[in-house]
Amino acid sequence: MTSTLSRQALVAAALAGLATASITVANAEEKVQCYGIAKAGQNDCASKTGVHSCSGEAKVDNDKGDFKTVPKGTCKKLGGKIDG
Repeated sequence: MTSTLSRQALVAAALAGLATASITVANAEEKVQCYGIAKAGQNDCASKTGVHSCSGEAKVDNDKGDFKTVPKGTCKKLGGKIDG
């Protein structure tokens, strides 16, 4: 009986891991780079215009060359552009 419970627990844990991985992949696919909404120091990557080369280096709020990664469908609501 203990062996059966252990096997069931192992299968349940494996299935939970697969479900979590699927959710993570789904969430990753539903994000977009939204330009013009990042606050100073809160951008996600290098500037499109070459002003800086790393995340967190934006010097001004809402620079059109800096982006934040946001859920798909929210960029325009926040006042940004997807294509930069």
